[in-house]
Amino acid sequence: MKDADSIVFVIDDDTAIRESLESLIRSVGLHTETFPSTREFLKEKLPEIPSCLVLDVRLPGTSGLNFQRELAEAKVHIPVIFITGHGDIPMSVRAMKAGAVEFLTKPFRDQDLLDAIQVGLEKDRGRRAHEAEILTLRQRFERLTPREREVLPWVVTGKLNKQIAAELGTSEATVKVHRSQLMRKMRAQSLADLVRMADKLKIPVPGRP
Repeated sequence: MKDADSIVFVIDDDTAIRESLESLIRSVGLHTETFPSTREFLKEKLPEIPSCLVLDVRLPGTSGLNFQRELAEAKVHIPVIFITGHGDIPMSVRAMKAGAVEFLTKPFRDQDLLDAIQVGLEKDRGRRAHEAEILTLRQRFERLTPREREVLPWVVTGKLNKQIAAELGTSEATVKVHRSQLMRKMRAQSLADLVRMADKLKIPVPGRP
């Protein structure tokens, strides 16, 4: 079945290897694009869909490991799977510490690469879903009034309306209204739900380090 909602990029300066990898990846229904160099890859506008990068360690002009670092510095969050015919343990350790999904030494089993690609795509799906959720929560938070934003951290601590009113120097009835409004605007179904949202938004909570 064709997976039109994801893409696998391949960078390798060896034409035969690129063609072989393209054939393998397409054989399991995944869309792929191949490049002979990092420079050519950077000309590409990355689509807003889950993706991963199969990257040769040794490339003309720059090493795959250096390119991995450049991507991270440029805030390009794409899971990387390294392939190499000249790997060693320090090289693989460096790659994995920098967040690589896998480090495969040629010749490797086709299934090992396909498994790593699936892990990479799932990792990117998870990241994108998390970022979309955070964006939605931020948009909801932005709709709160300044007073509702002031009340929210106190609600998250589990304090009663009367206690929050004392902390903020206002009436219990006013806090009750603000609490109801912020729960509605944040679309929180319960206090536990609101606590999770506040954690994800990293909202400072009184009494917590």
